[in-house]
Amino acid sequence: MGEPGAFAARSWIGGSPKASTRRSRRPSERGPCQPPNHARGRTRGGSPLTTQQLLTPHQSQYFAWLLTRRAAGDSVESLASTLVDSQVDLNPHQVEAALFACRNPLSRGVILADEVGLGKTIEAGLVISQRWAERRRKVLIIVPANLRKQWHQELQDKFGLQGLILEAKSYNAIRKQEQRNPFLFASGPIICSYQFAKAKADDVKGIDWDLVVLDEAHRLRNVYKTSNVIAKTLKEALSRVHSKVLLTATPLQNSLLELYGLVSFIDDRVFGDLDSFRSQFTGREQSFSSLRDRLAPICKRTLRKQVQPYVSYTARKAIVEEFTPSSEEQELSRLVADYLRRPNLKALPEGQRQLISLVLWKLLASSTHAIAGALETMAKRLQGVLNETPVVADLAEELDEDYESLDETAEEWEDQEQGTKAASRAERDAIAQEIEELRHFRTLATNIRENAKGKALLTALDRAFAELDRLGAARKAIIFTESKRTQEYLLNLLADTPYGDGIVLFNGTNSDQRAQAIYKDWLKRHEGTDRITGSKTADTRAALVEHFKERGKVMIATEAGAEGINLQFCSLVINYDLPWNPQRIEQRIGRCHRYGQKHDVVVVNFVDRSNEADARVYELLSQKFQLFEGVFGASDEVLGAIGSGVDFERRIAEIYQNCREPEEIKSSFEQLQLDLSGEINEAMVKTRQVLLENFDEEVQEKLRMRADDSRNARNRFERMLMDLTRAELVHCAAFDDDGFDLRHIPTGVEHSGLTGIELGRYELPRRSGDAHLYRINHPLARWGIEQAKARALNGARLVFDYNAYGSKISTLEAWRGKAGWLTVKLISVETLGNQEQHLLVAAGTTDGVALAEEDPEKLLRLPATTQAASLFNAPDATLLADVEARKTALLRDVNERNLGYFEQEVQKLDAWADDLKLGLEQEIKEIDREIKEVRRTAATSPTLEEKLSWQKKQRELEGKRSKLRRELFARQDEVEAQRNDLISQLEVQLQQQVEERTLFTVEWELV
Repeated sequence: MGEPGAFAARSWIGGSPKASTRRSRRPSERGPCQPPNHARGRTRGGSPLTTQQLLTPHQSQYFAWLLTRRAAGDSVESLASTLVDSQVDLNPHQVEAALFACRNPLSRGVILADEVGLGKTIEAGLVISQRWAERRRKVLIIVPANLRKQWHQELQDKFGLQGLILEAKSYNAIRKQEQRNPFLFASGPIICSYQFAKAKADDVKGIDWDLVVLDEAHRLRNVYKTSNVIAKTLKEALSRVHSKVLLTATPLQNSLLELYGLVSFIDDRVFGDLDSFRSQFTGREQSFSSLRDRLAPICKRTLRKQVQPYVSYTARKAIVEEFTPSSEEQELSRLVADYLRRPNLKALPEGQRQLISLVLWKLLASSTHAIAGALETMAKRLQGVLNETPVVADLAEELDEDYESLDETAEEWEDQEQGTKAASRAERDAIAQEIEELRHFRTLATNIRENAKGKALLTALDRAFAELDRLGAARKAIIFTESKRTQEYLLNLLADTPYGDGIVLFNGTNSDQRAQAIYKDWLKRHEGTDRITGSKTADTRAALVEHFKERGKVMIATEAGAEGINLQFCSLVINYDLPWNPQRIEQRIGRCHRYGQKHDVVVVNFVDRSNEADARVYELLSQKFQLFEGVFGASDEVLGAIGSGVDFERRIAEIYQNCREPEEIKSSFEQLQLDLSGEINEAMVKTRQVLLENFDEEVQEKLRMRADDSRNARNRFERMLMDLTRAELVHCAAFDDDGFDLRHIPTGVEHSGLTGIELGRYELPRRSGDAHLYRINHPLARWGIEQAKARALNGARLVFDYNAYGSKISTLEAWRGKAGWLTVKLISVETLGNQEQHLLVAAGTTDGVALAEEDPEKLLRLPATTQAASLFNAPDATLLADVEARKTALLRDVNERNLGYFEQEVQKLDAWADDLKLGLEQEIKEIDREIKEVRRTAATSPTLEEKLSWQKKQRELEGKRSKLRRELFARQDEVEAQRNDLISQLEVQLQQQVEERTLFTVEWELV
């Protein structure tokens, strides 16, 4: 969706935009900043009091309610305040997905299964924002460990929500200091990893969540298997949650039962039990039509090809830079590799051996500086063991200082840490010898001055920048490394080259002098704007990205840099170290190759030709995963096939650990590739298309309409917000097309309990950005809205000026020269556990004619002046009858819509009950089949003895069948009773509780 541009701030009331470009007089010319005069807009001697036509107090109150009412969940108006407040250009499929998730108040949740790259985080962000705006603020987001920061950043940047990442350290601090459940957090959503949520399942279960979002939810698809402990624990902990959103691009990978798993995680009453699901749907394509119908209310999937009219994609282009390490580098690699393959190593804690070996293999491939530092760390730790130091440092924590993604990898690693025991004499000798070896390796590493891969980087930069010139892209590169020591080495390597001036470092701490200087400069430049969040970590990250965008040439980032930052202005990604986890690579490239990127993205990788395993890893990632070429990067199938990227890393680490010879390495990688192919089930890809995907033309037409709806709603709400603000702050601020400058704090704000209102420039989201972001939920906007809503309005006459509106409204032309009464009522309907609010506007003329359809609302949009009431008496019977007719129609519409949801729920429960009965009947059918078989065998038995034996068997089976039939009837009665009980509960919820309140009744005149 394109930018709405400056028109959004033009007056809806003021007619032609020309009127709204004039600034109102400086507040200082008017004296102190007072609330607007109720008589504002009245004319004295024919000329208006201000240079800008303002809303009347009645119109202000009407707009204030329109902006904040709780609309029906299936209308784009229900998302309007979220659409206005989000700091992101929303695509129609994202709005459609958010409405799908919010639509049915009886639904227990949905699966949003769009293909990779379509912004499922944004879709969930819209749902979270909407719940937040509705004051439903107990929100939990469960994600893979390596996506926590990204979610935190996206919610803050795009939706203005300040989440809290809960992990062991923050959890324990809150427990200790505040003595409460750390999952209770009033200021924003809680974000945690799957492992952490599982570990703290009792805390999670103890809270009545308003919404739980689970990202990469294919991790839950095997919840029906007893082996999937995390999924089973979370299902149990979240069983009472009424609103879940599962995000996954691969809801179906190897078996239809995975769909059963995901759906049952949301709602156990969509399908019966596992056996009945299996017997009805697996291997039975003729039943897919009914399965598709049952999935339709719970699962939504959009494809990239369906959104191409709105989202243009650029391609990825791969450059491979081969290099051969020097003989010294190769010797070091050989020695360290042999050391790591030994069965008993004192330096690696028993329970962490696999994990730490993985890290050491990666650091060895990164640079001599990275491995030298790690070897020194290990030697020091062993020395501590030898000296029997009271506290021996945790090796994983020490290595995490350099290899920053270690804690996230460890979180998903299954090894258990073992305690250290006192060493025997023989062990002490072995430890001393190992320390000596580690120090020898370290010396070899530090004596190597030049790294062959470093030289290759200089060549690659020249090649890649030439390619950027050819593409017409900016000369900017992001270089990713897995080690902070390698990052420092690369900084020194590039310092004396033409790239040296524009280097920006980005890592997990960003505490170096260079980063701090950039941060301080950024604070000065953005003083007085909402760019500054007050979180030093977040602001430093924002400062470094902005510096790279405006002044930098090369950003050297560790893995922490791959999380949560958007670099679509950069078209060159250099993987100085290549992660073995394909999901991490996709995440890195996705920083640049994303929505908003205008050029093809060049991806550079380095391959060590002297190392068979390194070459094989690249081949696997490049050819099988297709990470580096094409328009879409890795396919859903391939990324979904590996399940957890950390498991995949472990499999590669095992090959490095156990294979020495090229032939061994080759056959191990071929086996890994075969295993992957086995997991990519072509039949399941087709099944997914049949069950979850819709015709492109159908989807595109729906999205075209949704694009118009959401754009119109957002523009309309932005205009209402600015018109209302102009009226409420008329003496406090100077307005122009794009926003306003707040010169004085309005009187009475200090008693409102609202904080965070500052003087200065305000603009709506998605404008210049160098201002306070003015949203519907901004404290200043909330103050203005509350002022307008709370104002006591007396009877008055509103004189509407048709010509001043500036464009034609043909249905109103018939009412020019007429007068009458107009009334606005707030109708609140409570049903299905949900409240929705409607503004009912009715108007009639003095000669007893009611204004039809939306004409009364259109009247309220025209520029108006307030006069004293002249013919005021009770509105006539025509108007009262019209009000009643409108109210009846409104309640009928609400009832019909809710009846639709009720019917949908009843159908679901009927199908669930039928499934359960079917499961029981299947068992009886199976016994019937067995009895027939036994009879046939008995009839053909050659001896009396055999005949009697078979007849005995038959009697046993018939006895079992009779017992099952009795059980079937009892169970069917039980299922029916359960179903009827659930439907009775729904019927109670369906009853409407209606409240009606008259906001105002005025005389009107249209001139």
